[in-house]
This record gives sequence, C-alpha cells and structure tokens, in this order.
Amino acid sequence: MPRRRALPPHRPLIAAAALLFLLVIVVLAAAHPYGYAPWLANAAPAALLRRPVSTTFYSFDLLREYPHDPYAFTQGLLYGGNDTFFESTGLYHRSSVRRVDLKTGKVLVQHEMDGRLFGEGLTLLNDKLFQVVWMKKQGFIYDRHNFSKRESFTHKMSDGWGLATDGKVLFGSDGTSRLYQLDPKSIQVMKTVTVKYQDNEVPYLNELEYINGEVWANVWQTDCIARVSHEDGLVVGWIFLHELRQHLWNSGNTEIDVLNGIAWDEENQRLFVTGKLWPKIYEIKLRPVDGPQDGSVEKLCPKASFYR
Repeated sequence: MPRRRALPPHRPLIAAAALLFLLVIVVLAAAHPYGYAPWLANAAPAALLRRPVSTTFYSFDLLREYPHDPYAFTQGLLYGGNDTFFESTGLYHRSSVRRVDLKTGKVLVQHEMDGRLFGEGLTLLNDKLFQVVWMKKQGFIYDRHNFSKRESFTHKMSDGWGLATDGKVLFGSDGTSRLYQLDPKSIQVMKTVTVKYQDNEVPYLNELEYINGEVWANVWQTDCIARVSHEDGLVVGWIFLHELRQHLWNSGNTEIDVLNGIAWDEENQRLFVTGKLWPKIYEIKLRPVDGPQDGSVEKLCPKASFYR
C-alpha cells in the first residue's frame, strides 16, 4: 500500500495566512458604512495598512440668527466668551480686528488696519490674538484686552488665509490643500499635511476652527465645510450649508459674498457660522444626512459664483 506523502512544512502556514487575510477582508467589509469596502476590489496585502475612513455627512437645523455687520468682509471668526466674537475683516482700506456683541451685532472694540493690508484668519491662544494677512507672509499678535498692544511676525506658509488653535499649536491654511501646524512662539512650521478626500486633494482651504479634535475648514467658493483630521489630513466629514446663502438671496441680500466664518462656543456647545458681507450670524445644530452613494461631493458643494 503506497504511503501517503506528507505535506511540505510551509503549506500549513500559507493556508493559515490566506484564511487570516480573507477574515480581515470580511471584517473590514462588514464595518464599512456602505456594507463593503470598494478599495478591496483590487487589494494587495499592503493595502491593509491603509487607515479605514468613514466619512459622515451633515445638513443643519437653524436654532437662532443674530445681526451681523453687512459691511464686514469676514475672514476670521471665533467665540470670545460672554456672548461676544472676535472677528478679522478683509478688503484693502477696510480691514480690521474687532470684538463684536453676539446679540446686537454691535462692534464693541475695533482696530483699523493699515489700508495696504488685507486682513485674513484669526485665532486666540493664551489671551493673544494671532492674525495673518493676505498676499504677505506676515501676521500680527494683539492683546485680546487691548488691541493697541500688538507685535508682528513672519511665517513660511505660501500665503495667509485661515488660523485656528487647539490650545497648543496654531493651524494655518494658505488657500491650497495644505494644512500647517505652527509653533506659536517661533511661528515655525512644525508639520504639514495635505488635505484629501477619496484620494483627491481638497484645495482652497480658508477660514479654520478647531472643534472636538478636528480642524473644520471653509472651502472657498463653496457652501461646504470640511471636517479634517489634522493628524493625516483626511476629510472625515462634510457639512452642507447652501440653504443659508440661498435664504439670504431669497430675502433680497444679493450683495453677499461666500460662506466664511466658523465659531465654536466650547463651554455651551454652540456652533455659529456666517459669511463675507452677510447680515446674519447663524447658530446651527448639525443633523446627519445620507451622503451620495458614490461618496462624491462635487454636486453637493458647488462653487459659488463669486470671486475673492
């Protein structure tokens, strides 16, 4: 009787590895928000090292609206406590840094900038307001209590668009798809990530706000906000706000410019948004919605027919 030939010692290991690979595919597919993981269709083992990303989509419920200076070309907005905002406005000969009352829209304190400067992003760290300007690698630091006390700095971003902070570092945008991390003392670039959604770069990152571990960014000329992981630049959520601008248009506000301005009241968990030359600041609550089946956001985030 012929003796049954033993399997080579490496075959059981290969079989076990194959079974493990299939098990991983099944688990990832089950965990995917649409019930499958499209990138696995042509997966190689190296693809399993990629970070799985689940993108969430949001519309909003309008909670309250407040008056806002319709001549304010809003470039930076942040909550200042006690129902006030700090705001940076743009345009040559009209740029300013101001403190504004939420309920009335009244400007409480204002610093008029040099007419040759175009104000941009603004953030607050340790009682100091940091501001960048457009088309110059320059910025200013103001005492939040006394705008007359200020100093200047230079930075190495390609341009100055948005600023935000997590209380430790500054996050900056320059109108490209790059998100910078800056040392608040030296203003040196500590880290740069490229913001991407579905492997495509997301350009025109504008006004920024740090909210619950994410950097939220207005995408210039769209009615959308991207929620970005500052660790790797991946977009983890989209917020669709086109109804706000449409509401203003329907109310006869035809001189408004694009959506721009995100402010977060962390203590009371309140979210505010506005735009350039908008007569209103809106307090909104996000509401999850179904995204497009193919994940594409181009139709939901059309570019506005305005120019910077």
